Amino acid sequence: MTAPSPSGEQIELSYGEQRAVVVEVGGALRTYSVGGREILDGYALSELCSGGRGHPLMPWPNRVRDGRYEWDGADLQLDINEPALANAIHGLVQWRNWSWGEREPSRVVMAHSLHPTPGYPFALELAISYELLDRGLVVTTHATNAAARACPYGVGFHPYLRLAGASLINDGILTLPAATHLVADERLIPQSREMVAGGAFDFRAPRVLGDLVVDDCFTDLERDSDGLARVAFERPDGSASTVLWLDSAYPYLMVFTGETLPLADRRRGIAIEPMSCAPNALQSGEGLVRLEPGVTHVARWGIEFA
Repeated sequence: MTAPSPSGEQIELSYGEQRAVVVEVGGALRTYSVGGREILDGYALSELCSGGRGHPLMPWPNRVRDGRYEWDGADLQLDINEPALANAIHGLVQWRNWSWGEREPSRVVMAHSLHPTPGYPFALELAISYELLDRGLVVTTHATNAAARACPYGVGFHPYLRLAGASLINDGILTLPAATHLVADERLIPQSREMVAGGAFDFRAPRVLGDLVVDDCFTDLERDSDGLARVAFERPDGSASTVLWLDSAYPYLMVFTGETLPLADRRRGIAIEPMSCAPNALQSGEGLVRLEPGVTHVARWGIEFA
């Protein structure tokens, strides 16, 4: 008898040379490849997901200091699931079971009903569409406030991009169209902002990542004429490039080079994380959405390849 996968049911998508696997646990994107080349640093069928690989992060991405926040006069306390830094991290749906609704060979919609809890006493109907098209992968999230009062909301995703033909990311050329870097403290909570111009985090023009350690948030994203911001990661010879794009619902990007992951996973992929709000937004309010009853928040990101 074959043991069940830790990530639950596997939904395989295909379109031309593209292949993707979406999973029940977390409603996550476990793998994505094009022509046999792994675009994402995912995880095996038999593995428990580590490092948030491919996970959606809702109803907030990144961290909340001490897990505490205030909403409409009420003091609320989330569970601390990053004990080393005493933070609540990455929302409430990473380890929940999602179910598929609409399903086609190249598209699936994953759904989850988030019921009230003591730390987040609000109700959301969540849906994520994963679709393979000519241009690549498109991920669209819908979050609807299913309660009778307004709720705080944020969304993020946690894909890791691989460098084609390399075991580590150091030789990759990164282009990151962000003008501002959020300076964080030792608990990775933003304390101030600085312009990236001329500094270590200035990747507005393509340059080699090298051994730079990054676990930082960026904003003030330059967008193309179609309204999308694009992050490119490519081989030094330009022979293989992966572009992650995000729409205007995502004004922030977290970039993580993986130094805190298990040793075998470090710098194997670079996490490029679209986020609708800044880290600690439940406390600071920076980018946080006030989602009124019955209102739906829509956000899109995706991957183009060459």
